[in-house]
Formats: sequence, C-alpha cells, structure tokens
Amino acid sequence: MASDGNDFGRSMSIATSGLRAQAGRMRVLSENIANADSTGATAGSDPYRRKIPTFASELDRSLDARVVKLGRVRPDASAFQVRYEPSNPAADAAGNVKYPNVNKVIEMSDMREAQRSYEANLNIISATRRMIQRTLDILKA
Repeated sequence: MASDGNDFGRSMSIATSGLRAQAGRMRVLSENIANADSTGATAGSDPYRRKIPTFASELDRSLDARVVKLGRVRPDASAFQVRYEPSNPAADAAGNVKYPNVNKVIEMSDMREAQRSYEANLNIISATRRMIQRTLDILKA
C-alpha cells in the first residue's frame, strides 16, 4: 500500500483524539483529587463519590481510522471512608463522618499515567510536523 500525504493528517488526527481523551481523563482525576477531603453538606449525608473515566474506540470515517475518545464517566460504587468525628458538622447521630471513596495515591498515579499518554500523543504530533516540514524542504530544493 502506497503512502500519501493523507497519512500525515491521519496520524495527527489520531494523536489529537488521544490528546482530547487524556485531557478529559485528567479533568476527571483532578475533580477526584480536589474533592478527596470533602464531606456531605448535612449531617449523615453522602460525600463526593469518586468518578472513573473510561475510553471508547470509534471509527472516524473521514480518516478511515479508529480513534479514541473519553467514554462514559461512571461513579465508583466502592464504600465511602468512615471516620469517627463527633464534633464534625457532617457527623451522623453516631458521630461518624463519611468521606469520599477517593485514594489520592491512586489518583496521582493515574494522573501521571494520563500525563505520560498525553505527552506521547503530543510527541507523535511534533514528529509528524517535523516530517511534513522536512518533506516540504526537500520539495523546495
């Protein structure tokens, strides 16, 4: 199969879809981290529930290629953390306060992975741009 100029555009579009998906993932992870220590608004109420980003692959017919997108963001059904803090305004009648089911260490690890994936896609775009520029330089000579 012969390569043509559309391959450069296709490569950049596929990598751009990866950038968008990872940026969306980082937004969800940031929200989880920001709410990790929040409590419910009223005594005994549920706090923030951790969100889990997912990815989906879809066919981009204009590119004739599969691209990635941020899929459904679903709530994490795991149990909330419970701490005995009777003086906390969010405490229930037994003095227990529910905290989000967010583990900051896991979220930060996921954030680093998302950042590396984002950077990998950015490197693909940069390499493709350099290849296009080199091709143009050769054609000008």
